[in-house]
Amino acid sequence: MDLKQLSYFVRVAELGSFTRASIVLDIAQPALSRQVRLLEVELHQNLLVRNGRGITLTEAGRVLLEHSRGVLHQMERLREELSRVRGSLAGRVAIGLPPTLGRILAVPVTREFKRLMPEATLSIVDGLSKTMQESLLTGQLDIALLYNAFPSPGVELRPVLQDELLLVQTGGNADGQVELKDIPQYPLIIPRRPNAIRMHVETALLNIGVQPRIAMEVDSVATILDLVADGVGNAILSRHAVLTAAQPERFSTRQITNPGLYPLLSVAIGADRPTTSTQQATLEILERITREVLREVQA
Repeated sequence: MDLKQLSYFVRVAELGSFTRASIVLDIAQPALSRQVRLLEVELHQNLLVRNGRGITLTEAGRVLLEHSRGVLHQMERLREELSRVRGSLAGRVAIGLPPTLGRILAVPVTREFKRLMPEATLSIVDGLSKTMQESLLTGQLDIALLYNAFPSPGVELRPVLQDELLLVQTGGNADGQVELKDIPQYPLIIPRRPNAIRMHVETALLNIGVQPRIAMEVDSVATILDLVADGVGNAILSRHAVLTAAQPERFSTRQITNPGLYPLLSVAIGADRPTTSTQQATLEILERITREVLREVQA
């Protein structure tokens, strides 16, 4: 066995598909299949059962998966220890951010990451909370910042703070207030389900016995704001989404009250994967920068 074969096997097992694993690993599917087959030949056991919908693990495959994760983690820890001898942490960390937060967090998080760990590599992706939570389970992400995440097996959550959602309208008038029960008066341009913000808004309205008035479903925050500016409808977004928009002066925001809309932001990691020192340092950076930036925006 070699480490490359083990890492290939782990990724196929976690993603449940040679096709998906070949895309993530950036390797041709026949080559990937050949490496896993060589591992099976060496161990004299079938590790995977291939079917039309992907793969399932045999009992031997489940045992190998559990131990392979430990072996690969120990190798990552070894690399970190050797890098520590040189005086710095190393390794690669992949983090996921909601689209509305990526524009205000990516730069300060990256700057602090590079300052503290110049030899490490950071990867940042935008995504829906539900999608990013699934990516934590498959190992495509090491850390994610999630809105209103529900506890689930394999994912550990650490609450960071509550964000605030506002009614966003065209015009640039002074800020005001609107009660939650009056939100159905305003046609909304809102992302499709299962967007976490959409689900939070609908749940809050359902709790008081009303439903939102949907004018359009649009997933892109930038496009939603362009449509609001053009008078197509209104939006419910965070203050930082408006402040980072092109020409934020085009918009007015109104605080939603009785009750307000305050989705919870949490950092999440894969509970089945021990965190490395580099990942732990990145987790602390993300928590700290998120609190600092959002408290400044909300002030």
